[in-house]
Amino acid sequence: MGLISDGDKKVIREEFFSKLTNPVKIIVFIGKDHCQYCEQLKQLVQEVSELSDLVSYEIHDFDNEKELAEKYRIDKAPSLVITQDGKDLGVRYFGLPAGHEFGAFLEDIVDVSNGTTDLMPETKEALKNIDKDVQIYAFVTPTCPYCPMAVRMAHKFAIENALAGKGKILGDMIEAIEYPELADKYSVMAVPKVVIRVNGEDKVSFEGAYPEKMFLEKLMEALE
Repeated sequence: MGLISDGDKKVIREEFFSKLTNPVKIIVFIGKDHCQYCEQLKQLVQEVSELSDLVSYEIHDFDNEKELAEKYRIDKAPSLVITQDGKDLGVRYFGLPAGHEFGAFLEDIVDVSNGTTDLMPETKEALKNIDKDVQIYAFVTPTCPYCPMAVRMAHKFAIENALAGKGKILGDMIEAIEYPELADKYSVMAVPKVVIRVNGEDKVSFEGAYPEKMFLEKLMEALE
């Protein structure tokens, strides 16, 4: 039985994938750990790829393909990277993009394909100049209606920095139920919770789906 209904497939083709311009390749890593939903992840990516000739996917073994994982800056699995035909724009999902996150996943595919986001010009300008290594963790659960906004903001920031030739920002959706040890480490009591790390150090964290301007302010605070 398919994960995506026929009605949803029609919506995805007409409202999302009709906007694609460049090929998108989804790189999936499956490992020994956290694999309760690995089969669903593989099936979901396969079903999504069947809805457009511009979307393809690859499944890789995280434990046995470390070099490839390092190329895409993946340090745990299950995970996936949405690439512009193999070019890494910093858009990563750790865990299954299910529930409310599925919409964010589709929107990310469109942004990566088109090589642009709807961020304000002044935000894009600020992101162009960031050349420190930044990781934006967005902790989510599938039932949280506000989580996709936080995930999308993290991913848009990563995309714009990558398009400016920097590629220094990584936007990480982390499904808190699938990665309980990370959720515990960062005291995730409510979602979305965002943690901004700079050069490998935790700098700023906040709960809630912040609008673009406030999200950027938090990023700049972390960089200071």
